[in-house]
Amino acid sequence: MLSIETEEKLDPRVKRTRQMLEQAFMESIHEKGFQAVSVQDITERAGVNRATFYAHFEDKYALLDHSIRQGFQQELEKRTLSACHFSVDNLRALISTVCEFTSNIGGHCNPPQGQFESLIETQVKAQIYELLLAWLKDTKSGIPPETAATAASWAIYGLAQQWSHNKNHPSAEAFADEVLPIVAANLSIELA
Repeated sequence: MLSIETEEKLDPRVKRTRQMLEQAFMESIHEKGFQAVSVQDITERAGVNRATFYAHFEDKYALLDHSIRQGFQQELEKRTLSACHFSVDNLRALISTVCEFTSNIGGHCNPPQGQFESLIETQVKAQIYELLLAWLKDTKSGIPPETAATAASWAIYGLAQQWSHNKNHPSAEAFADEVLPIVAANLSIELA
């Protein structure tokens, strides 16, 4: 996987090709659903040949992983969460960000499909874990940071899924306020 930092150092033509493939992929998923989309669909829409696709991605699953990872990293960076330290406000913002991201990306797959959602879950939970682990290394807690980050990343993602599947959900910010004590408990952190 390429990080955003590595991605930014790529040749502009490579970045442009990847962006075209990602856009074509997301448009195709929205129209057909993840399972029905083929590499041929993606390359035709992007205006590139299959060899170009395979020069960048092993298959559509690798493209999906890349798209989700890049998209979620961009959301974290937009909110400067990846560059800050642990605080209750940052934790609240993380919960809200995960809610909004999972809802938005889930909307690209019409109708929603379990396999698509599980691929999103894997990528997003991994990045939540990495961020929480970085935050927790600067705090003192009674449990190992890896354990706390694992429990909290699963809790945040699960709660975000519950929120996005509820038709009459409150705003992401209001929901984050509501579930903050549950997530903080997973981190063994008391809220003031």
